[in-house]
This record gives sequence, C-alpha cells and structure tokens, in this order.
Amino acid sequence: MHGTPSKYSRWRLSFAGRTVRYEAPPVATNRAAERPGYRTVALVVACALFMESLDATVLTTALPTMARDFHTAAPDLSIALTAYFLALAIFIPASGAMADRHGAKRVFGLAVAVFMAGSIGCGLAWSAPSLVVARFVQGIGGAMMLPVGRLILVRSVARKDMVSAMAWMTVPGLLGPVIGPPFGGLLVTYVDWRCIFWINVPVGLVSLVLAARYFDDAHEPEFRPFDLGGFLLSAIALGCLLFGSELVSHPAQRHEAVTLILTGLVAGALYLAHARRAAHPIFDLSLLGVPTFRLSMIAGSLTRITQGAQPFLLPLMMQLAYGMSATQSGMMTIATALGALTMKGLAGGVLRRFGYRTSLIGVGVLATAGYASCGLFRPDWPMAAVFGVMALSGAMMSLQFTAYNTIAYDEVDAARMSQATAFYTTFQQLTLSAGICIGAGALQLSMAAHARTVPAFADFSAAFWTVAAISLLAIFVNMRFARDAGDGMLGR
Repeated sequence: MHGTPSKYSRWRLSFAGRTVRYEAPPVATNRAAERPGYRTVALVVACALFMESLDATVLTTALPTMARDFHTAAPDLSIALTAYFLALAIFIPASGAMADRHGAKRVFGLAVAVFMAGSIGCGLAWSAPSLVVARFVQGIGGAMMLPVGRLILVRSVARKDMVSAMAWMTVPGLLGPVIGPPFGGLLVTYVDWRCIFWINVPVGLVSLVLAARYFDDAHEPEFRPFDLGGFLLSAIALGCLLFGSELVSHPAQRHEAVTLILTGLVAGALYLAHARRAAHPIFDLSLLGVPTFRLSMIAGSLTRITQGAQPFLLPLMMQLAYGMSATQSGMMTIATALGALTMKGLAGGVLRRFGYRTSLIGVGVLATAGYASCGLFRPDWPMAAVFGVMALSGAMMSLQFTAYNTIAYDEVDAARMSQATAFYTTFQQLTLSAGICIGAGALQLSMAAHARTVPAFADFSAAFWTVAAISLLAIFVNMRFARDAGDGMLGR
C-alpha cells in the first residue's frame, strides 16, 4: 500500500496484477466549520444597535436638563436630535456602495469608530451649537453602522430564518430603550448629563472586537462605480427637506425653512431626472417595482413618524406637564421599551399564525389607538394605567417593525441587496426624524395658539394626535399586500 499526501484521503492496493484505488471525499475546511451562525452575526450587529438606541433614549430624557445648561427652551433643542438624523439622511445612501467597494466588515468598524468620536465630542460640548455639530458627527457613524450591519446579516441568513434573525438582532438593541430612560435619569439627576455619552466608548470597543472576530470581509464581486452626482443631489434634497422641516417649528426662522424646503424639492426633482439616466444610481428606483419592498417602505415610513415622535414627546410631557424629575420620567417611559421587548419573542408566532397582511392591518389599528391614547393622559390618570397604555403601544409598534423590516427584502434579489438596505434605511431614518419635526411643530403651534411659553397637557394632546393620525394612513397601504405575501419567509 502506498500513500500520497493530499487534501483527499487516498490509498492504492495491488493484488494479483490488479490495482484497486479509493479516494475519500474532501474533508470540510476549518474555515467553513468555524463560520458563525446567523445568531452570532445578529448579536454582533445588535451591539452597535444597542449603543445607538441607548444614546438616543438617554438623550431624550436629558433634554430638559441640557436645555437649562445651554440656556434654551427644551423643544428648541430638538435640533440636536434632528442633526443626527440629518447626517443619517445624507450619508446612508452611500453605505451600500461603500460596503461593496471596501468590504462590509471594514466599513462597519470605521462607522463604529466615528460614532465613538462623535460621542466624545457630545460629552465635551460647551453650547447648543457645539452639541449639534458633535451629534452630526455621530450621525455620520450611525449612517454606516446600522445599514451595513443589517446588510451583513441579510447576506448571512436564509429566507426562512429571516424573522428569527431580525428578532435576535433587535432584542438586544431594545435593551437600550429599556436601560436608557432610568439610567439616563439617574445620571442626569445625580451625576452629570455629559456622562450619558461616555458609555458609548466601552460599548463601541466591544463592537469593534466582536466584528473583527466574527464578520467576513466580503466585497461585492461586481464593482459598481460610485454615483457621485446622485449622492450630491440626494444629500442636498434630503438635507434641505429635513432641516427645513425642523425650522418650520421655529417661528423666527420660517423664511429660512421655506427656502430650504423649496431647495430640497428642486434638488429632489433633479435627482429623479439624474436617476433615469445613470447606469448605477445611488438610489435604485427600480426597487420600487418590487411590491413587498415598495409597500413596506411606504407603510413603514408613515408608521415611523409616530415612532420618531413618541420618544421625544413622552419625556417632555412627563417632566414639563407632570412635573416629574428626570429619574421619574425615565422610569415611566421604560414602559414602551418593555412592551417592545416582550413582543419580540412573540412576533414570529403571530406572523406565522395570521400572515403578514392580516397582522399588519390589525396591529396597525391597535398601535395607532394606543399612541393616540397618550394624548388623553392627565394628572388624574393612575400611573399604573399610564404605564400599561405605553407598554401595550410599544408591543404593537414592535410587531409592526419586525414585520416591515423582514418582508421588505422578501422579493429582492441578492445582487441588489446592498442598494435595498441603503434605500430602505435612508427613508426609515428620514421618517423617524420627520416624526420629531412634526411632533415638535405641532407642540409649538399649539403653544403659540394658546399664548403659552411652557407646554400644557392640551399641547401634548395636539402633538400626539397629529402623529397618530398620520400613522393611521399606513393601514390603507397594508391592505394592498398580497394575502400570501411573505409566506415563504414564515414557512406557511
């Protein structure tokens, strides 16, 4: 018997002039055996999502205290939140192209580092304008962090595992809203609001270490040239529309707001003309021809207006109208996150039982009714009832976004997945910011109509009902989903 070294197990036996050969199949490589499962990848992405969500929820709790330190009104400081979303709207469209060209792993790590740098700048801010600049830097990191992380996850997951993978990713991310309000309230009340930004540094370092270990640095095999002209036009359009919408709520800057909105509309029209001619536009408008992607984006955008407004309005109402401390406010607003966290474990079963279309229609009614009920809150309401309404609303909203975030990619082919995640995430973040702008604007208009300088319960009611009415429109869009839409992802 003779042996030869090879990746195959071979032997040869000679007997009576005859030779018998045997070749065993190749042994699985260590690389394939060590490749992490989708749960591991989802949890690594969730670390970044946790950092981002913790930062946002802690910041809304701290806004009144920060406003006092910067000698400005709390509703006016909403521009610090908008600056973050402005950076997201400008830079998210480039995330897919950056990941395809330089590798998703590398871009994800750079995004986490930029987000940490912006967090340090927020902690060192000495005025409202300096805080806005630092938040914009944070937003540049966030613009790449979440969509590229989601792209890595989507590329790693089979369609049948998508709902489970999204749950694994978002459940740890929901710990940010759970921990954020009470933790932020304690920091603001007993330490200093600046500490809320320092906690992003150790979380970011953990994300970098885990990403370096578990992510594959795959590039898109077909290189697409970067659409610089489309990027600039989309940046001008989205940036001007978003910032102009923010300024609408400031009476002294209405002229600037109108100018910005008109500029954004013109730039948007120019981009649409550009996209028809470009070979590889930064926003692939042909994705709107995919039914589940189009309907999920439209309905999800309408619903996210409420999701963006609620974390801004609830802490303000608890502190300015109820007279609670930052700690007490944080303990109350934790209800929404607890409801959302509870629903994540049930979302897959609900969707498999009723399907996407029926679930989205039914839960859309319940979620809108729950958040509209926040406009009925008054001092004579038992705190347990307030907590319960907020928890139920959070649970319904959580189910909605689990459904939207999965069915959006049901019919998208692998070649366009990076463009789809960038497109979808851009409008997801844009409408979250629009929710803040609409909520703040409705609050300011109600205050101005009643000649009040400090918002009262009636002003908050007007704001809650305005954003709830907009999200109610999503129900009519949900009715256009096919009855069997997404059934393949649910194993139905």
